[in-house]
Amino acid sequence: MVTASKPTDAVKGGALPSQIWVLISASFVIALGFGIVAPVIPQFATEFGVGVVAASAVISVFAAMRLLFAPASGLLVQKLGERPVYLAGLLIVAASTGACAFAQTYWQLLIFRGLGGIGSTMFTVSALGLLIRMSPADSRGRVSGFYATSFLMGSIGGPLVGGAVVGLGLRAPFIIYAIALIIAAAVVFFSLGNVDSTESEHGSAVPMMSLRAALRVPAYRAALSSNFATGWAVFGVRVALVPLFVVAVLDRSAAVAAVALAVFAVGNALVLITSGRLSDVRGRKPFVVAGLIVAGLGTAAIGLTDNVALFMIASFVAGFGSGLMTPAQQASVADIIGSRARGGPVLSTFQMASDVGAIFGPIVAGMVVEYYSYGTAFVMSGAILLAAAVWWLFVKDTASAAKAAARKQ
Repeated sequence: MVTASKPTDAVKGGALPSQIWVLISASFVIALGFGIVAPVIPQFATEFGVGVVAASAVISVFAAMRLLFAPASGLLVQKLGERPVYLAGLLIVAASTGACAFAQTYWQLLIFRGLGGIGSTMFTVSALGLLIRMSPADSRGRVSGFYATSFLMGSIGGPLVGGAVVGLGLRAPFIIYAIALIIAAAVVFFSLGNVDSTESEHGSAVPMMSLRAALRVPAYRAALSSNFATGWAVFGVRVALVPLFVVAVLDRSAAVAAVALAVFAVGNALVLITSGRLSDVRGRKPFVVAGLIVAGLGTAAIGLTDNVALFMIASFVAGFGSGLMTPAQQASVADIIGSRARGGPVLSTFQMASDVGAIFGPIVAGMVVEYYSYGTAFVMSGAILLAAAVWWLFVKDTASAAKAAARKQ
């Protein structure tokens, strides 16, 4: 039976435990499948005779259920362990996605997507917990970089595959994604074994880190601020306003917006793995601070451009900054929890910070656009990222303390 890797389990040459590659591969499949179904959801909803608002609600309910169920997911991880919650989450999303393909009414579709949001937050929180438990202490940044890159590549490839699959009908993508999730769950089930057997291995229960204990750590509070800022600017405002900005300000077609989103992804992907690896050597804080500053300036610049060339450069810069800080930020949270502890509520709260930013960012920024301008909205979003960078300047780096703790174990 495969067990959870200890912080010192990295083999010679810097190779990572095989279980981590299983999670990384599963992350790619999950993101690829989500990218396949995401573009067809609004169109599929309109097949039931509803308007644009109701069709958009099918997307919103997924995000809302993720946010609402995140605390419960953290508690489940704390009580049951990461692996059972991860598998249950995958199967819930598989079942709900497959059910969407057979929905006969709009309300059935809405309910099934909502259930998918519950499963999504379950495997998101537990996957991060598994990575933390299995990652060697001196490779957490590298692991975070690989994991983020796999998800990004899946997110990019998903819509491309979905464009081909949609020719089979609007219900086909849901069935394909459901099957892919079942396969991913089976691979994880047989490959990871019982990662929670660490309890018996050490003769005692796995220690638990409470949310209250994490909140006493300045770096964790800083991570909440930066994840909120990232959710606001990167996952919320950028996705919601860039297509509108391209049409309203640059007077170009929606195709230019799609290119800009791809350029952001390229900037992100170019640096994710390298920044994660270097954060293991030079510490988390320099990369989080630098990434937030670069992303903040790039985001602000997007709203101040008046031609396509500068707009694309600003999009690339913003993506580069996001990629620079993401692995280090996640690794910092892993340092705080440690490889021997279980911190479900700590991880779910960290995820919720991003979700809250992604939900409220577009709403507030949209109001700013209506009353002021696109430039003001993007500058405001960039300022939120810069404010998070300032917060990080006043906390201690977590990497050195985490490595010292690992050596004592």
